[in-house]
Amino acid sequence: MIRNKRFVAMVLCFIGVFILSTGLSLYFSGAAVWIMAAGMAVIILIFSLFTWNRYQSLKKMAAQLHQFQRSMNHLSLEEYSEGELSYLSSEIGKMATKLTEQAHMLEADKKYLADAISNISHQLKTPLTSMSMMADFLSSSTLPEEKRKEFTGNIRRQLDRIQWLVSALLKMARLDAGSVTMKKDKVNVAALIRKASEHLLIPMELQGQELVVDCQPSVEFTGDMDWMAEGLSNILKNCMEHMEGGKKLYVRVSDNPLYVRIDIEDEGCGIAKEDLPYIFQRFYKGKNASPDSVGIGLAMAAQIIHQHNGDIHVESVLGEGTKFQVKIYK
Repeated sequence: MIRNKRFVAMVLCFIGVFILSTGLSLYFSGAAVWIMAAGMAVIILIFSLFTWNRYQSLKKMAAQLHQFQRSMNHLSLEEYSEGELSYLSSEIGKMATKLTEQAHMLEADKKYLADAISNISHQLKTPLTSMSMMADFLSSSTLPEEKRKEFTGNIRRQLDRIQWLVSALLKMARLDAGSVTMKKDKVNVAALIRKASEHLLIPMELQGQELVVDCQPSVEFTGDMDWMAEGLSNILKNCMEHMEGGKKLYVRVSDNPLYVRIDIEDEGCGIAKEDLPYIFQRFYKGKNASPDSVGIGLAMAAQIIHQHNGDIHVESVLGEGTKFQVKIYK
């Protein structure tokens, strides 16, 4: 109240009118009643003007709030510089800022969702179209047996690709929603690497590739074995897909009091310099991406590693290879 200059001015006017009315009543005792009545009328008039002015201010504030509600633009209530309205406008301003930020976040989420749906639709459309065409060919009674086997194998590969894509998207959705509770178990890194690479060993052997692991059997960190295996597997798979036959994929592990470090280095084609800042973004496909790449494996790996209090860094030289550095902090 005291900070409100208008209220203080009104009180001072009340006191001034009362003192003046009392003085005049004592001096003109015969008209004391009329003088006091006039003084009361002046006080009522001043109070009415103050109240009207206060309601006008509130009305203006309400209009500004309605305008903000319709447009969600920046709300400025700076004209209320003191008193209760100043405190009220300050709190409303804070609330408006939060609402504006939330509106921008929702708009960004909508855009991300629209882009994600578009990317998913594109990724599913290609194999579905391919399978539809091959199914039409398979329905022909004149199709040679050799071609029938070829088309059947292609359909199986496309189905595996769709299954992997749907599974990966569901896992990422769970991570985004925060519905995944990472375990706090002791994870043996040597066992983790074996689990992450076991399904890749046969394809690597068929291509003449070799996995070289350098890890002490005692190295451990606290985390979730299954989810970390998923993350490392995606990194290893990415490296394998970008290497030619006869090349080696190295996994080196080091341990210190601060973190466990896992270096994954390939002898592949490397990553273009302009692609490096974006390879952990969802659905991003660099210049050297394989035709079957959907651009979510590395994004999921980074998300899993971050949820394990870790970080991931990549270095690459085009034509020489790529090195992923994973740190899990203790």
